Amino acid sequence: MNGQIRNDARSGDALLRIENGSFAYKSGPQILKDINIELDPGEILAVLGPNGAGKTTLLRCMMDMLHWQSGRSLLDGEDIRSIPASKLWRRMAYVPQARSAAVSYTAFQTVLLGRSSRIGAFSAPSAEDMKVAESVMERLGISHLADKPCYAISGGELQMVLIARAMAAEPEILVLDEPESNLDFKNQLIVLDAMTALAAEGVACIFNTHYPAHALQRAGKALMLSKDGKSIFGETTGVVTEENIRHAFGVEALIGEVETPHNIMKNVVAVGISEDSAEGPAVRDETILASVTVIMRNNDHAALINSAFRDYNHLLIGRMGLPHRRSDKYIITVMLEGPAADIEALSHRLSLIPDISVKTTYE
Repeated sequence: MNGQIRNDARSGDALLRIENGSFAYKSGPQILKDINIELDPGEILAVLGPNGAGKTTLLRCMMDMLHWQSGRSLLDGEDIRSIPASKLWRRMAYVPQARSAAVSYTAFQTVLLGRSSRIGAFSAPSAEDMKVAESVMERLGISHLADKPCYAISGGELQMVLIARAMAAEPEILVLDEPESNLDFKNQLIVLDAMTALAAEGVACIFNTHYPAHALQRAGKALMLSKDGKSIFGETTGVVTEENIRHAFGVEALIGEVETPHNIMKNVVAVGISEDSAEGPAVRDETILASVTVIMRNNDHAALINSAFRDYNHLLIGRMGLPHRRSDKYIITVMLEGPAADIEALSHRLSLIPDISVKTTYE
């Protein structure tokens, strides 16, 4: 499980790529070894691992806040270290872990700072800048904080303000360091929903998380780090497995499914501490039959659905689509045959698309 890239990770040009990234602090052990990842527009990458595995360090190296000792980060094929900061931060936005704020800026002023990469050095924020800041605060449900100074709000509220600030930059890549930290269930869902919606609009999102279930429910790709420097990158269903969780976190976990009125969602439950360690990912490669039914509530994301089916066309043995005229919904059912891991990956990819319902039935 050392620096592996699974075969299901796509190759070729990518919006963001890390090639053989390795890092150690002075006089310390190597934290990150031969990290290889790639991310395209509209994809979400979850970074998981126990405390001390280097998740935050990875983000900082990726953005050149810390320098890789070997390897490099590429943005559209260009080494990030060669990109001027003014250009880089128009394309990327970063949300650090929230700390207590002693500044006297109001929440709205802090969010408006997210527009600074798009405002000239001697220019004042425009009406459009103000509108964008107001819009993202409304989107995250924090408009009521607009006039409050940041030192007078809670850590969870500050986390939401920092996320709004990053969104106000309208980046191509949004990087979030444990965005669910200090948030209650409702605000966790607001942040995760906002990230899902941004991805559907073409923004690439990267987030560190302590919640494997959030990775399975939201991310198409995952990178799992271990304290021994081993890592694995690929499609989330192949990375976030019970065996890999045991190796990285030292816990026995069960991955199950919860059926909601709209979808079937993955959930992860830690059931005990384990001294055992798995040596690599378990891949389900037996050939099976399955059917996937998709109910589209509108046509907003038809292109994403068709793209998913095209990428897994080798599994398709039949497809049927029916409109439901009274509700303007559209129902698609496909029959599939192929490796269980591929069918699960297609089902998972579809489940990440907003505003549709997906159910997969296996033989």
